[in-house]
Amino acid sequence: MKAKNKMIYITAIIAVLAAAAYFAFDYFSPKAEFVTYADFYKKVENGDIASVKISGEKINYLTKDSEVLFETENPDSPFLKEFLMRNGVKVSIEKDVSDIISLVLDSVFYLFFFSVFFFVFRKFISPNTFKVVHKTGVKFDDVVGMESLKKDMQTVMEIMKNPLFYAKKGIRMPKGILLEGEPGNGKTLFAKALAGEAKVNFIPAKATDFESMFMAIGPMKVKLLFRKARRRAPCIVFIDEFDGIGTRRNYSGSAIETENTRIVTALLNELDGFEATNGVLVLAATNSIQALDPALIRPGRFDARFKVPYPDEKDRILLCKMYLRGKSPASDCTPENLAKLFNGFSCAKIESTLNRASLLSIQNGKDSFSIEDVKTAAREV
Repeated sequence: MKAKNKMIYITAIIAVLAAAAYFAFDYFSPKAEFVTYADFYKKVENGDIASVKISGEKINYLTKDSEVLFETENPDSPFLKEFLMRNGVKVSIEKDVSDIISLVLDSVFYLFFFSVFFFVFRKFISPNTFKVVHKTGVKFDDVVGMESLKKDMQTVMEIMKNPLFYAKKGIRMPKGILLEGEPGNGKTLFAKALAGEAKVNFIPAKATDFESMFMAIGPMKVKLLFRKARRRAPCIVFIDEFDGIGTRRNYSGSAIETENTRIVTALLNELDGFEATNGVLVLAATNSIQALDPALIRPGRFDARFKVPYPDEKDRILLCKMYLRGKSPASDCTPENLAKLFNGFSCAKIESTLNRASLLSIQNGKDSFSIEDVKTAAREV
């Protein structure tokens, strides 16, 4: 017999036994003798009633001079229990089926409500919202260009690792560093490389992590992020798409603007709430610094701003050498020729163009891609 069929048979047997037990109890239980409510009322007034059990639409009672069980109708009066107790009657109330069903339904409703609330809480403000990355696996050697920025960051890393040593010399670590540049030029990669070089904890976040359909969730997430960063210090907090949550405050009164104002205010409080010696560095990336709230990016909160430009010709040559690994370019697709062709391209667009050119050559049945394939790919990307 299959396990599934066996389980069905066992369930059926249990149901039959339960039904049999219920009917047996009902059949063998003592039957009550019915009397009118008027007679019952007189006996109560005369003090003849010993005990009463009120159950649903009926009342069962015992008299003081008899062991016979009597039964009468329940008038469902709000004063009945008081009347009985004032006449020395012992009263017990038994819930009927409708009361039990109502209690079960209420319990199910509250269980469902709190389960939904707990699910929402865990989803939107769970302690696991922001993951701590202990090893990013990226170093400065993986980042092409940005040599000046790398040099500046070397000093910041030393201060982060030894904040007290530098504090004695009157030097504090910057609280925040702002990276500005067009999309695809390596701001996120640089943040990972900085954490990898410094060998410190790294907490990545983006603007959408603070968005929620519920008001006040965004500011709570800001507090959660910085609380976690303090516990994991030394730590780098990287906020990508910073202009998505740090925009200028607008007091128009709309729900969206009100929530944005609260998030910016929470950021201001958190940036002012920790000391530069606690080993937490906020690294923020934005495509539009003009959109950010002036109070948020003032010195003392974000002490340094760095521009991440499009790669120059020297960097484009290095990028082409890196992205050509594993591909089959034709003889005319030298890194130098490609670098001239890719003038004004971002790092991400160079990679995507070369990948697309390689794919076009395969589709056309060729073993390698040519400059023409690269030009075609550049128009499509």
